[in-house]
Amino acid sequence: MSVNITTSESNQVNVPEQGTNIINVGWSERVTSAAVGGYLLGAGLKNLGRKPIRGLIQTLLGGYFLYRGSSGNCMLYTAVGKEGTEARHADSVNIRTSMVVNQPKAEVYQIWRRLENLPKFMKHLLTVAEIDSKRSHWEAVLPGSIATLKWEAEIVKEIPDELIGWQSVANSTIENAGKVEFKDAPNGGTELDIIISYRPPAGDIGAGIAKLMNPVFRKVITDDVMNFKKYMESLQLGNTATANTFVGQSAMG
Repeated sequence: MSVNITTSESNQVNVPEQGTNIINVGWSERVTSAAVGGYLLGAGLKNLGRKPIRGLIQTLLGGYFLYRGSSGNCMLYTAVGKEGTEARHADSVNIRTSMVVNQPKAEVYQIWRRLENLPKFMKHLLTVAEIDSKRSHWEAVLPGSIATLKWEAEIVKEIPDELIGWQSVANSTIENAGKVEFKDAPNGGTELDIIISYRPPAGDIGAGIAKLMNPVFRKVITDDVMNFKKYMESLQLGNTATANTFVGQSAMG
């Protein structure tokens, strides 16, 4: 049983123009670059006064992505002699782990099934807001707080107290999918098998960024998943204040 990530990317190849302004970025990739650039530029200008180093990095990256989107020219592609674009999947960040939580299976499932609980123990998630019984709106922060990603996801597989699977909807800014299986542990409690995947759909630039961030992002998500065990076992004490204290410490950590 698996959660599939699907994507649809344009096969359009632009014919290079003569001169220095070669068009070597596909249309869908230009749109994504422009959107990312606008966001980073706005965030960078706001941060220049409060966090000058972060603001400067965001501003420079924003300017580059805006240029890339508006001109259709990627200087990196030009440097390596690439004159056209080909559909290419960016590398995924894939996490798979298992754990045993000292709580009854039904209670563990209910905490995870209420997706709005996820940011309580996952620091890379800012918010998860449930839209209806299947769809939800997600916001996540990239390592170093360089940018915030937003997307919508839907539950694609659900067996009460046993399994929940979700994936981002079509045309999301990032492809996210996950599956959690819940089983009775032999010695009591609940055994969880967790799979989480992220993939940026921004062509070759997205693939390059993903390669740079994979080790950091993978560790962040793995730590976040392991925080679930701590969170659930703090709830087992029957002390709401203890759980709230854990959430506050997790958010600060």
